Amino acid sequence: MSLWQRLTGRKAENPAAPLYGAVVEQGRAPHWYEAGGVPDTVDGRFDMIASVFALVILRLESKPEAGEMAARLTECFVDDMDGQLRQLGVGDVVIGKRMGKIMGLVGGRLDAFRTALAPGADAGAFAEALLRNLYRGAHPGEAALEHSATGLRQLHAALATTSFDALQAGSLPA
Repeated sequence: MSLWQRLTGRKAENPAAPLYGAVVEQGRAPHWYEAGGVPDTVDGRFDMIASVFALVILRLESKPEAGEMAARLTECFVDDMDGQLRQLGVGDVVIGKRMGKIMGLVGGRLDAFRTALAPGADAGAFAEALLRNLYRGAHPGEAALEHSATGLRQLHAALATTSFDALQAGSLPA
């Protein structure tokens, strides 16, 4: 922490903040909720943002020197989720337990997506991962599932060719 930060009580801007803003913007795109059938609820919005976040983290994992960026992006996610829980009225006593659950959900999603999107994975594995992790077991209908699966697969493929400089600047493929 710099002297300025200690004297003013302000935290330095997280360099991954622009990327996290892009993750949230992508996760809040109306098509996920309209055509994709993701519930437009607190849980549904969390699941969609966490899905985009997981794909970005998977992209960052592909390059060892991006570890710092992945850690800073995760800090943004944790700070945002903590703030969201507090806005929903969750008290200090329960925050830690809820944050542990949230990070467990993200970790499970990362594992499921990593496996389902691996080269040679079964074509239906990603749809199954989405049913468990995005739709929480409730089937949204074939058209909605196909919309989300196709959109997230396209995002995953586009992220593979997006430069780390572009990601750090907050540029996600549309």
